[in-house]
Amino acid sequence: MTDGERAGRSGGAPYAACDEAPGDEFDDALALANGARCTPPADARAGGDPGDRPRGAGDARPDGPGDRGASGASSASGVSGSGRRPDAQEPDGPDGPAGSAPRGGPAAVPWHTARRIAGRAVSGPPEPTTTALGAALGRTLAEPLAALTDLPSFDTSAMDGWAVSGPGPWRLDPPAAGSGTGPHHGILAGQALAEALIDGHAVPIATGARLPVGATAVLRSEHGEVRTAGDGGLRLYAPRPAPPGQDIRPRGQECRRGDRLLPAGALVTPAVLGLAAAAGYDELTVHPRPRAEVLVLGDELLDQGLPQDGRIRDALGPMLAPWLHALGVEAGAPLHLSDDADALYAAVSGSTADVVITTGGTASGPVDHVHSTLRRLAAEVLVDGVAVRPGHPMLLARLAPRRHLVGLPGNPLAAVAGLCTLAEPLLRRLAARRPAAPYRAPLTSAVPGPPGDTRLVPVACRDDERYGLTAEPLRFHGPAMLRGIAAADALAVVPPGGAGPGTDVELLELPWSSGWSAGWTPDSSTDWPAPGAPYGPPGGPA
Repeated sequence: MTDGERAGRSGGAPYAACDEAPGDEFDDALALANGARCTPPADARAGGDPGDRPRGAGDARPDGPGDRGASGASSASGVSGSGRRPDAQEPDGPDGPAGSAPRGGPAAVPWHTARRIAGRAVSGPPEPTTTALGAALGRTLAEPLAALTDLPSFDTSAMDGWAVSGPGPWRLDPPAAGSGTGPHHGILAGQALAEALIDGHAVPIATGARLPVGATAVLRSEHGEVRTAGDGGLRLYAPRPAPPGQDIRPRGQECRRGDRLLPAGALVTPAVLGLAAAAGYDELTVHPRPRAEVLVLGDELLDQGLPQDGRIRDALGPMLAPWLHALGVEAGAPLHLSDDADALYAAVSGSTADVVITTGGTASGPVDHVHSTLRRLAAEVLVDGVAVRPGHPMLLARLAPRRHLVGLPGNPLAAVAGLCTLAEPLLRRLAARRPAAPYRAPLTSAVPGPPGDTRLVPVACRDDERYGLTAEPLRFHGPAMLRGIAAADALAVVPPGGAGPGTDVELLELPWSSGWSAGWTPDSSTDWPAPGAPYGPPGGPA
């Protein structure tokens, strides 16, 4: 099913997710996310009480005991203002039915299912573009990289020394006048000897210089000795023979013209740029970077100084844009919005980004406006609540074909969980980046967990002499804390019910090692306009 077909379901058609063949995991999960049933009940078909019908994507999510978790301030202290229900109160242990949802609302989607939905929310990346080498950094190849020339393109010297022909000793004649070589240095890189090197002769040569025709080997400068012969000429002697091919990089040693160097989908790293240039490329065909806009919500947020008068520092604004850059996403400085429904609606409806990311406002508090904004926009909700701790009230919605909104909880670690669960799979798909290779490691200590919810716990990877790679759970892993994730190498995916020491768990690698700074510097800017108002400085007020 195409994005356009799915977009036609916006507005919350309660049975639309089931109109394909039964058994499709995406559509079954979408139906679960929106409280839909595959067969409408008789009273719904007959126009019965709307309160009895399945809840659609455009319906409000009423507050209730299952709607726990962060929706508000980006707070490193866990104090959530503006009437929000803080994710810091989200218990580590079970306090209700597994994967519960508000009474009458959609059930929380299982964590793995939510990630798969996010990864399938778009059919693929945008159409590729051709760009100069430097502008391709951090993007992915849309076509295989094939060599446009042999590498090396000609036989070259691998060492400073002498190009020799045949067995020694060799007559060392100075280069002929007009040969393009230096009188003392012989053949330099970028130069060539006009005449062939005849048997029994040698000529000085530099590393990387093109070998003259007739040369059979290169004698390193430290292995040769130049002596004056009886006729006044110079002779080159070596303590041992110079076998044919010695210290020569033959033409095509690395590749031949037409060889495939890298497949489509490879990430363009600095090393890839060097390889492409060596292989003859001036431009590369790559997938464009996805464009994201970050909206940080909350009257209680400060962008500088110490918390005071009930207001707290914004911890998410400084974190999200660099995190997105590490995933290959183009993102400007965050836009701070007050707790105003019309302001949020104007920002989301006016955005031109591929993905809008909001922080806070995803629950049902008095100033939580994300759900009402999605209803005003007739957006299609794909995920509304995930059975994970922290981060339960995260959401994913389609605003239009190929345009989405990811709603993150307001507490910092809960927001990180939302990034890894919903934003990263979607953005990787848009950027045509392959997901990180899954890997597992045993826990060094027990991690408790509720029976119905997955837990995401910061861990440090350690090398153990007996067990190899292990995952050490870190302290300070509460929903409102960043101290643990700041010291972490990965997030451990702990299954419902928890896991004991020695249990192998899936690890989610943080993007720093694979994507940090690829195509981005702290001073880089976007080339696309922000909606409504210009971006301010990072963390600055709207």
